[in-house]
Amino acid sequence: MAIFEWRGRNSRGEAVNGQLEAMTENGVADQLKNIGVVPVHIAPAKPEAQADTESWWSKVNRKPIVDEDLMIFSRQMYTLNKAGVPILRAFSGLQASATKPAMVDLLKDIRSSLDQGRELSAAMARHQDLFGGFYISMIRVGEMTGRLTEVFLRLNEHLEFERDVRERIKQAMRYPIFVLIAMAVAIVILNIFVIPVFAKVFAGFNTQLPLITRGLLGFSAWMIQWWPLLIAGGIGLAVGVRSYLRTPEGRYRWDSRKLKLPIVGEIILKATLARFARSFALSSQSGVPLVQALTVVASTVDNAFIGARIEQMRDGIERGETISRCAAATGVFTPVVLQMINVGEETGELDNLLFEIAGMYERETDYNIKGLSAAIEPILLAIIGVLVLLLALGVFLPLWNLGQAAMGKGGG
Repeated sequence: MAIFEWRGRNSRGEAVNGQLEAMTENGVADQLKNIGVVPVHIAPAKPEAQADTESWWSKVNRKPIVDEDLMIFSRQMYTLNKAGVPILRAFSGLQASATKPAMVDLLKDIRSSLDQGRELSAAMARHQDLFGGFYISMIRVGEMTGRLTEVFLRLNEHLEFERDVRERIKQAMRYPIFVLIAMAVAIVILNIFVIPVFAKVFAGFNTQLPLITRGLLGFSAWMIQWWPLLIAGGIGLAVGVRSYLRTPEGRYRWDSRKLKLPIVGEIILKATLARFARSFALSSQSGVPLVQALTVVASTVDNAFIGARIEQMRDGIERGETISRCAAATGVFTPVVLQMINVGEETGELDNLLFEIAGMYERETDYNIKGLSAAIEPILLAIIGVLVLLLALGVFLPLWNLGQAAMGKGGG
């Protein structure tokens, strides 16, 4: 099989071009005729030497495609489809206007697949790691129902919601993480640079030091002596934990545990359920079959534990049970939400009520995030206070005892 470059005209008389894989030029011509393109020129493709000329530094610094790029792409495709621009011309224009090299390559590959007669969903499925199963399934439904323009609009709104949830959770966790890192750095600096200075002073006392002081000096000496092993052990522990969390069992256990964490666990749970409700409503409203929708949504909630519960719902529905009963069996929804699902199922307004559920969870998540700093601040202050107290007692108690002894009032 060889790759051939071709140029031709489609059924509208528009000039199109691309590459196809075939045994001979006649094979390329046959493929083009099958998709309604009249070939004008067919020749063996020249090897692309430019791809290898890209410097290693450019490859390292090449920015990957992020969710914001897909969000902009969805909005642009919605606008172009709404304006009636043919899809090949739309991708050609987007490719010409894209500034990020990774996005240019993505659009070029999708356009090439469309030139070869593939459907848009099949072309995007070649980049499953970028678009995800939910995005591709929605595009496939849009192609089948003729509502691709509406699907692009909903996908843009869905990506905006996903980004908003992630940003709010990151914003909520930024302050406590920063404080904990600052505390860890302060402890390291004190044990390596400050406490050893006091150790030399205390060595000249020739008396038994208080228990707290001995503990501080012992911990400092241990850290100074074994710091290479501590660094290696920390790196090894981080790599081991990360590798374990990449396994299905590790991710499932961690996703289950973090939902039970104090303060932040409730926020993560509500944000995840809001993502589930919105994705499920969007899929159902777009015409995705119920079982297929739950299968796709289970992989988009970004939580293995909740995803397993959604798959449990899917299995129950396949057995003929109602959605409300399957949702109640998962044990993750509140009674109010279960009642709303039950009402929506009875009235046929499940899509609208799922959007209401998503909005309710979003408002609760936003409220909890705003109060997160107020809830965590006293805990962090208490930890900092205990550390400062231990340090102060460990350093100043020997000096206090020495002063008492010098004044003739007793002392160790």
